[in-house]
Amino acid sequence: MNILSIQSHVAYGHVGNSAAVFPMQRLGHEVWPIHTVQFSNHTGYGAWRGEVLPASIIDECVEGIAERGVLAACDGILSGYMGSAETGEAILRAVARVKAANRQALYCCDPVIGDAGRGVFVRDGIAELIASRALPVADMITPNHFELEFLSAKRIASAEETRASLARLHQCGPKVILVTSLHLEDTPLDAIDVTASELGSAWRVRTPRLDVSPNGAGDCIAALFFVHWLATRSVRTALESAVASVFGLLSRTAEAKSRELLLVAAQDEFVAPSRGFPGQPL
Repeated sequence: MNILSIQSHVAYGHVGNSAAVFPMQRLGHEVWPIHTVQFSNHTGYGAWRGEVLPASIIDECVEGIAERGVLAACDGILSGYMGSAETGEAILRAVARVKAANRQALYCCDPVIGDAGRGVFVRDGIAELIASRALPVADMITPNHFELEFLSAKRIASAEETRASLARLHQCGPKVILVTSLHLEDTPLDAIDVTASELGSAWRVRTPRLDVSPNGAGDCIAALFFVHWLATRSVRTALESAVASVFGLLSRTAEAKSRELLLVAAQDEFVAPSRGFPGQPL
């Protein structure tokens, strides 16, 4: 498959495209990355160098791909952290352009808005653009627990409340939803849940909670889930495969006490995870 991935990029470490592109390639897919920023490292370090690229770079790169005559061969578009409302608008133009060339192409939006304990951390206008513009055109979204609550405007503490919020968002447009970092009333303190849903069914996978929280894990699991679902069209299979791979990746990262994901060293986890976790109905 051919995936157009529009995200941030860092020279050192693994977030944005630096966390999403290689795992998809390791699974055998062609990835066409368009970078929205070029930084030395992710901003969690408190200091970085580089610059935010103009939103027009997205339009220019998509136009160049179209001039090669291959836009119709794009099977999916993946977007992550937007950085600005202008970047978000350019991403939506890219989605429209690809879908005009290939009606079967699907769009996965990782709606990066905020996180538990931090709240909304994106610039003004981005959360609103995602909720009002990206959500209706997305075929798949991959929010975390906080973002699911934000987009559904409902507090979520139980499986029943999770199903209700998922149903609400399905009505807005996305056919498939992946929810990461889900912690419900029945989730043990030493565990973490990930759930995936399509109309009519929802599945949950539970893994041990690891003492590690490197940046980029969300970008990685969104990419893995997207391509696994494109390949299998099975929410449960895509969920189990993506979670197993990321758990293996995080385990290796935790063992090494690394601040950055060991994306390259643990690459075999993408094709043959060392441990699996069965999906259960939510």
